[in-house]
Amino acid sequence: MNLDPHYSNSTPLESLWSKTRDEMSLVSPANRRKMTIVVVGTGLAGASAAATLAQQGYAVKAITMLDSPRRSHSIAAQGGINAAKNYRNDGDSVFRLFKDTLKGGDFRAREANVYRLAEVSGAIIDLCVAQGVPFARDYAGYLDNRSFGGVQVSRTFYARGQTGQQLLLGAYSALLCSANRDNLEILTRREMVDLIIIDGRARGIITRHALTGQFEAITGDAVLLCTGGYSNVFYLSTNAVHCNVSAAWACHRRGAAFANPCFTQIHPTCIPQHGELQSKLTLMSESLRNDARIWVPKTADDRSPDQIPVSERDYYLERMYPSFGNLVPRDIASRAAERVCDEGRGVGSTKRAVYLDLSDAIKEFGKKVIDEKYGNLIEMYERITAENPWKTPMRIYPAPHYTMGGLWVDYHLMTTIPGLFCLGEANFSDHGANRLGASALMQGLADGYFVAPATVPNYLANAHLSHISPDHDACKSAIDESKKRIASLAAVKGEKTPSEIHKTLGQIMRKYVGMSRNEEGLKSAIQQIQVLRSEAAQNMMVQGDPNTLNPELEKSIHVTDYLELAETMARDALARNESCGCHFRVEHQTKTGECMRDDENYAHVACWEYGKTTPETEKLEFKVFKPIQRHYE
Repeated sequence: MNLDPHYSNSTPLESLWSKTRDEMSLVSPANRRKMTIVVVGTGLAGASAAATLAQQGYAVKAITMLDSPRRSHSIAAQGGINAAKNYRNDGDSVFRLFKDTLKGGDFRAREANVYRLAEVSGAIIDLCVAQGVPFARDYAGYLDNRSFGGVQVSRTFYARGQTGQQLLLGAYSALLCSANRDNLEILTRREMVDLIIIDGRARGIITRHALTGQFEAITGDAVLLCTGGYSNVFYLSTNAVHCNVSAAWACHRRGAAFANPCFTQIHPTCIPQHGELQSKLTLMSESLRNDARIWVPKTADDRSPDQIPVSERDYYLERMYPSFGNLVPRDIASRAAERVCDEGRGVGSTKRAVYLDLSDAIKEFGKKVIDEKYGNLIEMYERITAENPWKTPMRIYPAPHYTMGGLWVDYHLMTTIPGLFCLGEANFSDHGANRLGASALMQGLADGYFVAPATVPNYLANAHLSHISPDHDACKSAIDESKKRIASLAAVKGEKTPSEIHKTLGQIMRKYVGMSRNEEGLKSAIQQIQVLRSEAAQNMMVQGDPNTLNPELEKSIHVTDYLELAETMARDALARNESCGCHFRVEHQTKTGECMRDDENYAHVACWEYGKTTPETEKLEFKVFKPIQRHYE
């Protein structure tokens, strides 16, 4: 593997991106329409990249497994998008956003990528405002901001509790503008099942049509993978049920390195699980932590929250982290919630929940102000739980949410396979071991609107590629391999459904590779996953015709990939013998129960090749912001 980050270490961070961009090769307008770019996934990263590259004049094919890009999971992001605009004049800057992001990720991200993310953040807001995204505004008409976890400034732009949806509508409108110019084609209901590699370069993908079962080779000069994260490996997560890892895993099987797979974020603000038959969890926006206070009884107490006086409540985040209070980073808030529940002070019928209480904010600001900020979130909670948050505090508990691991990419966002780029949550590059709230939307749009539209043309200008037809022998061979692999899954007529196997896998992952991990548990997880993989190969029940609409067959594909991913995640967690960010090894913690990093031995990116049991590494160098002990007291 070539793990060269692909940038000059001698160039100051402040000028690295502009210098890199200025030195990139360009493609003339007349030649752009002769080149085809395949974009897999049409969430924020995919839609923004497809729209921008099409506007430049390239022929773009945007692939989505859904019936419309508007249903991409990016719509579920509620709280906001970060940008270093300093509208509040509270000390924010590009450097402070860079510093907060690097520190929030516990110094396990690449400095250059993180700085670029902070640098382009302001331009994202300007572009989205120009698109008509209805960001919240203050009384004077200026864009409003709020705070998010892990920071002490207000830099989060938001559209009530629907920020992801509004940003996606902006990207979708840009996508349709390009489609109307006839150089962008949106192909729906197609799921990527393999990557086409010719002469060592990515030249297209193999898709399976969800309605017909038909396999198709879609060729091009570069492939952009924008398919999101893999937290559904835990079975219960805040991700939509259709979210999966299969497209990224297909690239991994073909040689793309998978980086830091064990870095998975547990979000602290989720509606608790309410039954054994539940298939997903629902996220409540972290923005609620701006005004709500989080607490549990000081001792185990079955009384309703309104009967528990303030003197008998433990506002534990405010007590433990007085500087940041309820706005500590997600990994810290999640572990604290788990800790108080383990002490027997959890609330609700399962005792695996804490209170998120808006009552003090309602008294201070009034119901109208809180409703303007969070009304749709409050309504959503009430519909799901049949409880009224205006009268009774919400109950929340941590749940698998975002994944910081993903395909390894260099500074140009290219994977270890030339011509295969990876954008957004599907890559590993910007968040290290923990993502700060409101930074996911920032990364997706930074990659799609600003980074890939500069780096992909540079690749195309220097690759000198010839046209590849879908009838090429490599395409036919990839289709044959995909058909055989999926036919073999369909041929297994066992007794356990894919969902049953997936649920068992999720229980293993949550128990041993969840918020807290240890050597014994991780070794046990690897053994149990291997047994489950063997059982799935022999006893998974796949009903129905593989040549037509068959959700069970799709599930079997995803579950098979999850089983392989899960073992790699457990191996990665076992190999990283330190605690950092979301990766909490109980053997390595401070006296106060916080992460204890080992910068001498583990200040690196762990990069896994398919089928290998040990990783290669990319050393991380910190020249601008030296690693410090992460604390938020």
